[in-house]
Amino acid sequence: MFQTSFAVILPFMTAVIVMFFGQSGAATLGHYGADPTKVSVSGVSSGAAMAVQLHVAFSSSIMGVGAVAGVPYYCAQGSALRATLYECSAAGDPSDVDIQFLKSKTETWASSGKVDSTSNLASSRVYLFSGTNDFVVKQGLVHKLEDYYSEFISNTDNIKTVYNQPAGHAFITDDYGALCGFTVAPFINDCNYKMAYHILKHIYGNLEEPTSSTTASGQLLDFSQTTFFPFYYSIYRPMMYTGYIYVPTGCQSSTSNCKLHVALHGCSQTTDLILNQFYTKTGFNEVGELNNIIILYPQAKRNSFLGNTAGCWDWWGYSGNDYGKHIMISSFFVEQFPCMIVVLFMRQHFVVMHANVFGTILFLDK
Repeated sequence: MFQTSFAVILPFMTAVIVMFFGQSGAATLGHYGADPTKVSVSGVSSGAAMAVQLHVAFSSSIMGVGAVAGVPYYCAQGSALRATLYECSAAGDPSDVDIQFLKSKTETWASSGKVDSTSNLASSRVYLFSGTNDFVVKQGLVHKLEDYYSEFISNTDNIKTVYNQPAGHAFITDDYGALCGFTVAPFINDCNYKMAYHILKHIYGNLEEPTSSTTASGQLLDFSQTTFFPFYYSIYRPMMYTGYIYVPTGCQSSTSNCKLHVALHGCSQTTDLILNQFYTKTGFNEVGELNNIIILYPQAKRNSFLGNTAGCWDWWGYSGNDYGKHIMISSFFVEQFPCMIVVLFMRQHFVVMHANVFGTILFLDK
């Protein structure tokens, strides 16, 4: 594993930022002012599992998380069988998930620097959702995720749970998608519930709530996710060529003081399957517009070579044993594999989104 100082890497990234955002026909992104202490992440399904991994691994930089149909941190323990047949799957028994083991593993990794100190979790804001008609990720698994976070967060007000919505396995809206109880593509359901708003409200506090007349009048931009990959990256490619970002009207100046939220799609929600629906129809953009929250939408890719035919984020270990931990960044390689770096300027700080060759997304705030 290569380890490179940020003192060396950051000047390099600053020098190439214009080149990076100008590639592959993607819109050129400017400098957007945001508060580096106001970074959060959410996801649905595998995106929820990845959001939890990000939050635990980088809890010093990520203030809150929203997990919709998510599983406990390191639930699969690097085993595809646990993810598909046993305790972390629809076929398994959630009661077999050993929270004390997962807590111990987290603390061991924290003590060795593989994840951030668990003391950071104490003040985190956590939103958890499970629909009563979700038979893909059982409610018992989300209860186990609640138990996991409760081991580190003593203030019960910091954990908000929603278990009473008759939703299937999907992201929930108040005006778009399939019938509430269904589990069908695009896995966005109309349950008359503004999930994006409730996630962000719990994480950030009182926010202005969108109405039926609210429009996302800011900038929805695409950007290249591949600029830093060597030519042979296409052999493995776990990420789509293009990611998306919504920049509210009030955040388009480098002097603005905005928040940043990262929204991770679930399995079978990649753009080649559901087009733009996840990054335009989930309600995040409207909440972001009213409350000056930049929304970043990374895009995973279906990849049969990696055994990831549904375009899931890695929560069971197809990227290797380090999928839930810190990975040190070098200029172009991580453990001899190419990496992708996206830099979003935040005043004097950077939030760095790093995806290794197998698609693990990590955040570093320096």
